[in-house]
Amino acid sequence: MKYISNFQINTMTWTEILAPIKETSYYSCLWEKVKQEYATTKVFPPKEQIFRALEITPFDEVEVVIIGQDPYHNDFQANGLCFSVSEQVVAPPSLKNIFKELKDDLGIERTAKELDDWGKQGVLMLNATLTVRAHSPNSHKDLGWETFTNYIIKEISDKKENVVFVLWGAFAQKKAELIDPAKHFILKSAHPSPFSVYKGFFGSKPFSKINDYLVSKGKKPIAW
Repeated sequence: MKYISNFQINTMTWTEILAPIKETSYYSCLWEKVKQEYATTKVFPPKEQIFRALEITPFDEVEVVIIGQDPYHNDFQANGLCFSVSEQVVAPPSLKNIFKELKDDLGIERTAKELDDWGKQGVLMLNATLTVRAHSPNSHKDLGWETFTNYIIKEISDKKENVVFVLWGAFAQKKAELIDPAKHFILKSAHPSPFSVYKGFFGSKPFSKINDYLVSKGKKPIAW
């Protein structure tokens, strides 16, 4: 419980939020398939990092949601947060383009490729599919993860207000139907991938728009 003045405010945890879906036969079946994949083939991220985005950004602290598609599929890249990679590898093209836009938007030259600090400030870095087979992009798209991550997006929309949902590209923009636009700020643009970055990502100024909105709602801006 948090106490503000004399009013008691209920706080919720991911454990409570996810309990209903985790108790379903759907989730049991999904988790069996995931365990089987890890037991029989090389899968990313490391198993202990599958839910890392949720661990770094508690439900109560979610201020921004950035939605990715699925984890990076090469060695030492995926670390449980969308777009983020481990420091030991070169930044993938999409992440390089995100950093280029950040510099153009706010003048920030970011070098840290692990985005944990964003997560710790309330930016939920959520992939729609939480696992992938090594060197095989989108290989787990039919495993069943999207029912789980769609549930997360809808729970955030239903139970919180004034959250920024960042939908880069056509795939992420399909998630808009899960979000209540009367309560939240939905930020859409092209994807930062080299294939679409010049079709509306560069120049979209997402970082300043996110911070302007947060400040307008009396919240702290993100230190990008």
